[in-house]
Formats: sequence, structure tokens, C-alpha cells
Amino acid sequence: MSNQLFDLSGRIALVTGAGEGLGLEIARALAQAGAHVLVNGRTPEKLKTAVASIVADGVTAEAYAFDITDEAGLDRFFETVRQRHGRLDILVNNVGMRDRRPLDAFTLDDVRALLEVNLVAAFELARRAARLMEETGGGRIINITSIAGPIAGRQDTVYTASKGGLEALTRALSSELGRKGINVNAIAPGFFATERNRQMQDDLSITAWLEQRTALARWGEPPEIAGAAVFLASPAASYITGQVMTVDGGLRSHF
Repeated sequence: MSNQLFDLSGRIALVTGAGEGLGLEIARALAQAGAHVLVNGRTPEKLKTAVASIVADGVTAEAYAFDITDEAGLDRFFETVRQRHGRLDILVNNVGMRDRRPLDAFTLDDVRALLEVNLVAAFELARRAARLMEETGGGRIINITSIAGPIAGRQDTVYTASKGGLEALTRALSSELGRKGINVNAIAPGFFATERNRQMQDDLSITAWLEQRTALARWGEPPEIAGAAVFLASPAASYITGQVMTVDGGLRSHF
């Protein structure tokens, strides 16, 4: 029974920004649970390496290189999915852009660019995915937000606003799409030891702060995001929608 609860066999899943880091680990875990995973990113060579690392475990995945903010690219991708697979069961909106600067250092174009990636593209991907999901009886949308959605820090204004908006979008989509059989939830990661956070990991003062600030007293390892994604995509989470699952080692619950 436990295997059936988390079985994703026959599902088609898209994970954006899955060439490395948390996206890659989510894609790997969904594939290991039985899904055929469409791995998205902008760099074909990086995607080729990512897919090779996934299929080495005897599961299936394929690469799709496109920019999620490019409408023409989205048109081509969704038409290809319709023709090749006829369905899309799981969408993980993982792509995120961060720009840490003081408030007055941003131009409006900077603000628009970050919101376009973190919020507008997630909206459009969800809208397009929902059309396919409705045709086949439903599906799952999982937005990767951040603990920076409900809490804030200095010099992180636009990113925090975008992730807060993505949490709100999760609730709104769950309300609108629930009657179509589509569950919409979010995962809010804390501090993970990804490639992009390498400079922060090398800063001993940040690591010392994190050891004091989190209940588990350490960085999260990228594979530790995978269980939350598989759970929310699986039959085990069939009555969960409009929720944000925080995966932060106890940062928000610990002082």
C-alpha cells in the first residue's frame, strides 16, 4: 500500500530549472517514483548531463531547452508535449531568479525582469498546464517558493515580494482549479547547499549563524527537497491543496 500511495507510474511531469540544484533533485525523485520527467532549462549541454544522471538509475527523462519567459518557446513546448505524450500530469515551477541589492539600486526594468521570471512565468506555465491536465482528469501543480515569502531580510525586497506573490498565486490557483481535479501546492525551501549557494557556504559566519538559527543546525542537502515534491505529486496528497510545505530544517519554528 505504501508503494501505491507514492507511485507516479504513467505520469508525465515537467520540472523547470532542472539542470542543477533543487530542480534536478526534484526531477530525479519524480522519475524514481515512476514518472516520465521533462527536464527544462536554458542550457542544452547542462540539460544533457542532468538527464544522463537521471536515466542512469534506470528511469526515464528527456530534455527540453527553452526560456520560460519566451511565449513562442512555451507554444512549441506545449504543442510538442501534446503531440508526443498527449498529457501533462505534474508541473513543478522551480525556476527562480534572485537579485540582492539595496532598494534604490533597482531600476523598474530590473524589478519587472525578476517578477517576469518568478511570478509571471509561473502563472503562464500553470495556466497552460492546467488546460492539458483538465483534458485528462486533473493533475498537480507545485510551485517552489521560499521562506523569503513570509519573512523578509534587508536588500532582498523584490525577490521577497515575488515569492510572497507566488504563495498567493498558489492559493488562488488551488481555488480556481480544484473543481477541475487539479491540486495546487507549494514548497518553501530554506537554506540548501546548492551550487548557487557555494559562496554563502564558504562564508563561515553564515554557516555559524545557520547552525544556531535552524533546529537541525545545518544546511539542507539538495536531495532532502525530493520527498516533499514526490509527496505533493502523489496519490498520498490527494486531499491537500492550496498549502505551502516549508522545508527549512526548522528555521521558521526555531529561535
